[in-house]
Amino acid sequence: MGFDYILVIIGEVLIAIGIFCDLVASIGMLRFPNFYVRLHAATLGTIGGAVVPLIGAALVAAGSDFLGTYRWFMAGGAVITAILVLMLAPAGSHALARAAHRSGAAKVFPKIADHLEEDRGGMK
Repeated sequence: MGFDYILVIIGEVLIAIGIFCDLVASIGMLRFPNFYVRLHAATLGTIGGAVVPLIGAALVAAGSDFLGTYRWFMAGGAVITAILVLMLAPAGSHALARAAHRSGAAKVFPKIADHLEEDRGGMK
């Protein structure tokens, strides 16, 4: 069993984990009660369902001898894309949540504590 074969197996496992994360996120998008919790499910689908499989695809590409030298371009592109998604997805979901809260478009329920309520002037 060569090193390339082990890279391909680990990459396939990471891709399978990404499929599972996407499945859980899609169920959460359907079942969760409000916008903010659904946004959490969407972010889980983005990070677990996009970043993890991209790393897996990079490992599969790195372990594929038949690609020749192009395997390093494919692996590098997948890693760079994964890093960009890892940085930009949480920032985007935070911006969506902040805008929805400040505009009052999405109601916070059930509300235990809302520490951002004073930002909107105490509106309920």
